[in-house]
Amino acid sequence: MLKIEIITLFPEMFTGPLSESMVKIAQAKKKVAITIHNLRDYTHDKHKTCDDKPFGGGPGMVMKPEPLFEAIEAIKKKRKKAKVILLSPQGKPFTQKMAKQFSKKEAVIFICGHYEGIDERVRKHTVDAEVSIGDFVMTGGELAAMCIIDATTRLIPGVLGNDQSIIHESFQTKLLDHPHYTRPRVYRNHAVPEILLSGNHKEIERWRKNEALAITKNKRPDLLA
Repeated sequence: MLKIEIITLFPEMFTGPLSESMVKIAQAKKKVAITIHNLRDYTHDKHKTCDDKPFGGGPGMVMKPEPLFEAIEAIKKKRKKAKVILLSPQGKPFTQKMAKQFSKKEAVIFICGHYEGIDERVRKHTVDAEVSIGDFVMTGGELAAMCIIDATTRLIPGVLGNDQSIIHESFQTKLLDHPHYTRPRVYRNHAVPEILLSGNHKEIERWRKNEALAITKNKRPDLLA
């Protein structure tokens, strides 16, 4: 079972996304266990302060080192092999390959950053890797964590109803996925390609590969490079 530990200032943000769809099924099947940790629980002042002004001046606030260090240390007492992942725009771009790697780990700790970022001492002395979901900046790392958790949990064997459905998805190879059609055969004068109705599975597979190649060349030629 994959153990996912999330350190956040806003635990309520995860209530909906982690209790629906495949993430809910993954937990129900005991393929993954997700625990939310409120960073404010690791503070020691009456105001539960988790941020402060940056040394050297400048706008915004910086997440303090004390609660983050203590949160990570407390979690690692139970999850000694857990990898600490910081969600950050400075991180490596998240990919399907990375999702596969996460799905095979014993435990992962996600740090959801906020404000101008976290104290650099946390990054240097506790973080194993930094991950980004794109070249843009969000308010915090919570939404990024949700995306990564969703992409990761569905790759754990037994989570999806049919594990074969993963094989032909986009990014499983260097190609994007081929087009899909379902009933009705004709809708508003738009018909399903005849090859898909032929019953010739060898030709259908060839058509799908050619379509996937054409789509990839058109939409994401960088994947082929």
